[in-house]
Order: sequence, then C-alpha cells, then structure tokens
Amino acid sequence: MPKKKKTKKTKIPKKSKVLKNKVKSKSEVKTSEKKSMTLGADIKPEIKKIKKQPTEKRIYNLKDYVVYPKHGVGKITNVEKATIGEIDIQFYKIFIEKEKLTLTVPINQQSKLRPISSINQINKCISILKTKPKIKRTMWSRRAQEYDQKINSGKIYELSEVVKDLNKNTDIIADQSYSERQLFEKAYERLKSEFEAVLKISPEDVQKKMDKALGRTQILENTE
Repeated sequence: MPKKKKTKKTKIPKKSKVLKNKVKSKSEVKTSEKKSMTLGADIKPEIKKIKKQPTEKRIYNLKDYVVYPKHGVGKITNVEKATIGEIDIQFYKIFIEKEKLTLTVPINQQSKLRPISSINQINKCISILKTKPKIKRTMWSRRAQEYDQKINSGKIYELSEVVKDLNKNTDIIADQSYSERQLFEKAYERLKSEFEAVLKISPEDVQKKMDKALGRTQILENTE
C-alpha cells in the first residue's frame, strides 16, 4: 500500500499582543464612559433663576409726601387702577405743588420715588449749608451740568451742596450769571419744599432757617 503523505498542520496564529492591547483599550474606554456618566449623574446642572423686576415693598398712603427726583416733593392724592393690555395696573397720582403738575407713577416702579427725609437728615442738611462753598476752577458749562445732575438726583445732601456752592450771600444780579442764578433758585426751592414737608412750619419760617444757615440774613435785614 502506498504511504500516505503527511499533511502539515496549519498553525493558527495566536492573537497578537497588539490586538489584546486594543481590546483592553476599548474596555477601558467603556469603563471610563460609565464613570463619566455616573459622575455626570452626581453633578446636577446649575439652574439660574430669572430675577424678577425689582419692586419696593414700601406702600405709600394717601396724603403721604414723597420725592420724585426730577420734580421734587409731591403729595399722593389718589391710588387708582387701570387695565392696560389686559393687565391690571395700580398707580399713584402725585401732585407737585411747586410746578402745579400731577404725575402718574405705577406702584411696581416705586424705585423712582423716595420718602421725605427725617428730622436728623434735615439737621445734617443745615450743617452742610453752614460750611464754606467749594470753589471749582473748571468751565462753567461742565459745572452747570454737574449741578443739574445733583439737583435731579433726588438726594437731599447733594441738593444741599448745590445750594451751598451756588450761594453768593448777595442779591445783586451782577454778582451771578443768569444760568447760575437759575440753578441756585431751582435747588433752593426744591430744598425749601422738603424742609416745609418735614418740619411742618410755614414757608416764611423755613426760608429764615435756611437763610440763617447760608448767612443770608444780613441781606434780608438790609432790604427791610
């Protein structure tokens, strides 16, 4: 019988180390993904709340005095309601005596208003009026703009500073320019009206009190 030829067994190549490494890297990726997912689940996304429009909690009543920065002291004459665009809105009616003007201010926009000053604040204003005026060397147009901003700021101390700085201790028109005198009178009347509302005394007594602090009493005595 013819001898059978021996067939060579084909060796199956073993998986290379590189492939093993690749398999390991894939498994590592999966585990890292799982870890990242668990970490992501633990860390909650920060939810930022949308801030609502700021509103003051203070509620003013009828006949209360308030200060509207651009117009000065006013008195609440009424609290009314109106429907605008299917929205109910409450607002104050404020009468400005000096300007014979009635303002309509929504209650949710009370940040434009402030209550009238306290007695202590009025006393501090008087002490400001007694100090020496600050003399600035800048151009009048720039100073006038600064004074006007202070007058319309609604801050009583800044208003007192304008009155003090523009006070000339004289009624001679030549000693003041027209615009300077206008700003002084505007600031003076604004401050005087708040003094009247807080101190609850006559306008004549308020004027005497302010003029004494400013050193203007000599002018009144000379005119009399």
